[in-house]
Amino acid sequence: MESLNLVKEIVKVLDEKKAENVKIIKISELTVIADYFIIASGTSSTHVRSLSEEVEETISKIGAEPRNIEGRATGWILLDYSDVVVHIFTPEDREYYSLERLWSDAAIMDISEVLTD
Repeated sequence: MESLNLVKEIVKVLDEKKAENVKIIKISELTVIADYFIIASGTSSTHVRSLSEEVEETISKIGAEPRNIEGRATGWILLDYSDVVVHIFTPEDREYYSLERLWSDAAIMDISEVLTD
């Protein structure tokens, strides 16, 4: 599956499950580790786990499996789909790690364009 299509599917799942402050960061021009980061917040550690499980289950149904999943017992869960890496945080952990600041040179995509497709 093309990475932008995967981004769209993941963002739709996160939006449907009430993830907060979803950001798509296009990092392909800055690094070879991935094409996109998707960053989202859950309202609690339970919501964060629920969001990650829903992404994994829904995306699996369309044929994409994560290469790796990290942090299931923490406030930051990472789902690595090779070209797309999903970071789901509690609000506190998101503020602490501040990935948006670390990747501030990257382009941030408008999620409204993704959700209207």
